[in-house]
Amino acid sequence: MYASLKLTSGAIAQRLRSRSVSDRRRRIAFLTALTLIFSSLLPLPAWADYGDKLPLPQPSFKGKIGITYKESEPDFPKPIKAPENAPNVLLVLLDDVGFGQTSTFGGLIDTPNLDRLAARGLRYNQFHTTALCSPTRAALLTGRNHHSVNTGVVEELATGYPGYTAILPRSAATIAEVLRDYGYNTAAFGKWHNTPDYETSAAGPFDRWPTGLGFEYFYGFLGGDTNQWSPALVENTQHIQKPNRPDYHLTPDLADHAIKWIRTQQAIAPDKPFFTYFATGATHAPHHAPKEWIDKYKGKFDRGWDKLREDIFARQLALGVIPADTKLTPRPAELPAWDSLTPTEQKVYARQAEVFAGFLSHTDAQIGRVIDAIDQLGELDNTLVFFIAGDNGASAEGGLTGSVNELKVFNGVAESPQEVLAAFDDLGGPKTFNHFHAAWAWAVDSPFQWTKQIASHFGGTRNGLVVAWGDRIKNRGGLRSQFHHVIDIAPTILEAVGIEEPELVNGVKQQPIEGTSLVYSFDNPAVPSHHKTQYFEMLGNRGIYDQGWVAAARHGRLPWERVSKTSFDEDNWELYDITKDFSEANDLAKQNPDKLAQLQNLFLKEAKKYKVLPLDDRLLQRFDVKTRSSVTTGRNSFTYYTSVAGIPEGSAPNIKNRSFSITADIDAASSGTEGVLVTQGGRFAGWSFFLQEGKPTFAYNLLNSDRTIIQSSQPIAIGKSQIKFDFTYDGGAPGAGGTGKLLINDQQVAEGRIDKTVGYRFGLDETFDVGQDTGTPAVDTYQTPFAFTGNLQQVTLELK
Repeated sequence: MYASLKLTSGAIAQRLRSRSVSDRRRRIAFLTALTLIFSSLLPLPAWADYGDKLPLPQPSFKGKIGITYKESEPDFPKPIKAPENAPNVLLVLLDDVGFGQTSTFGGLIDTPNLDRLAARGLRYNQFHTTALCSPTRAALLTGRNHHSVNTGVVEELATGYPGYTAILPRSAATIAEVLRDYGYNTAAFGKWHNTPDYETSAAGPFDRWPTGLGFEYFYGFLGGDTNQWSPALVENTQHIQKPNRPDYHLTPDLADHAIKWIRTQQAIAPDKPFFTYFATGATHAPHHAPKEWIDKYKGKFDRGWDKLREDIFARQLALGVIPADTKLTPRPAELPAWDSLTPTEQKVYARQAEVFAGFLSHTDAQIGRVIDAIDQLGELDNTLVFFIAGDNGASAEGGLTGSVNELKVFNGVAESPQEVLAAFDDLGGPKTFNHFHAAWAWAVDSPFQWTKQIASHFGGTRNGLVVAWGDRIKNRGGLRSQFHHVIDIAPTILEAVGIEEPELVNGVKQQPIEGTSLVYSFDNPAVPSHHKTQYFEMLGNRGIYDQGWVAAARHGRLPWERVSKTSFDEDNWELYDITKDFSEANDLAKQNPDKLAQLQNLFLKEAKKYKVLPLDDRLLQRFDVKTRSSVTTGRNSFTYYTSVAGIPEGSAPNIKNRSFSITADIDAASSGTEGVLVTQGGRFAGWSFFLQEGKPTFAYNLLNSDRTIIQSSQPIAIGKSQIKFDFTYDGGAPGAGGTGKLLINDQQVAEGRIDKTVGYRFGLDETFDVGQDTGTPAVDTYQTPFAFTGNLQQVTLELK
């Protein structure tokens, strides 16, 4: 009842804001009188008076204190309770899924669990994201624009400008913080990607980890992507090893943990609502899936991406998820026609699509298990479910061949068709870090132009949304076409639960929530959109929506390219009336230059307001960990006295593009003592300094294309020894080579040449480890964790 009262008050307040001053005063007087009447009839709960300030204060003692307990009356503090009839909330977010990829929105990939959720809820066909991972997640969880919460780009590309630090401000509390303080249990599972990469080590700080931002439990990974077969797992604030079983895959593991947490929470506190954020690493690269799921799609993509896009478009029209007068936008000139490819190329690229399809179907099945578990508890009708099919459009970062090692893209290294062909039988398995051809991303973003990263066009920002909420959704299976954005989810949850936007959280004044609740659209498919204006910007690609019109400027760098071909003042602006042109097929810039100019000025105004400026199109330079502050900043010497695991690249010594030395003091019980002394990265890029059968060895893995092994011919002696690897860098451009020398007790025992090195990034998920190797090994001469069997007394790394 209180929830409905607060909703009513909120609705009245919204109407008041649209009235004249005198009119507002009369209505304020009426609302005040109404509040006094209700407060005299009903005892208001604790949060009713203090709901704009979190955490809610404990009620004052209302008992009686005497000399002894016999003359006293107890009054035990009552726990905070959520508003009456507050629903559970399940927020599901997939990664890198195109608008036309799921069967729910016309795709050829089977997603039966998203289908059944849509059948009991609503589909939204004008829902938008930011075009990239971290920014969408920051906007989703806070209800503010991504630059407003300092996340104008992914964590790994953060810079020192206000909108780009990747540090979520305390003035923008997450929806998890608000719900927790209102009596919810909260948990997050899967991909996080909202903690600065230099803060994700065991030294923290932990206030920007999930458990510091409102989630009472977290199980997943912190970075931008991870190996689905061997993930960099974190539980709460601890880096942990994956379960040791031969059939392990991350997505079922996430589902297992989510199901266990929900069942446990409901068993202990069945009257307490839960908020579960389930954000899979799927279907971001690497595209990893069990072979039996991949094989279900064998031959389904042999006709190629041009035909696939036409087939999706026809299905979208038949399903009614796009208007009947929608036009299918043409293939960009930068992407090849399927018929121009050789039979061998077609074979390889078709397999890439099969792998992705199996990955997405497998993911849908695991989400179905979570939904089934909630249903078995009898809580599904009392759960507000959001299923967002993608944090941006499908990814074209695989480039014009696809990839078997995505880290080559991040290091600006081209991958040859021969390398891709050689890995054909391994696609989807643990030996590849694979991605599909960019043209598949364009095809499944049907009917729109472009892909992930390109925020100027809907191919980068339009994602399918399904909302279900038991009997609260009357028009089950309905379609909604109001314009909405990911910042609208948090205010939707607040309104549905029946709580107000807090003014203070932990003593910090809050930025206004910038999103608009979707609740108004639940009962009325024809009501005009409440979200009137929305800017878009990512890596220089920019656009502006305003009441049915869109102005768009795609910048000169394509998603698989290293540098931009144009300056910002050379970018071409386009103009679309999306009330008549759903897919942005008809550019009206030349016919209506005045409207275009008006929208360009509006974009600049919004950009200044929301901290979008300065525009920045750099890529490789911003991947360099030296560009950000870290616990390593200013240090050239690092000493480790014990086994350490899980140090992310942003918090590890940066040996790239410089000379360095590593010295290990050990005590060996036998000449056969072995194991890792120190290592960084893994199978797809990295290095390792270790003993094998007592022989000191340094191995360097250049992006899984070339490995150099420098090894002593003789093992160490029993007892204490000092082992050293000294590398002299050639200098010059990033990624140059150098010479490495191995020494035992200051005597050189081996020397070798490393012709090229990794210039920018060893990985997004693999870590720096001492005394063991977590994740995957940099070389195949040992199996992880290959823990050191002797006494590792000290490891020192010196940067020169």
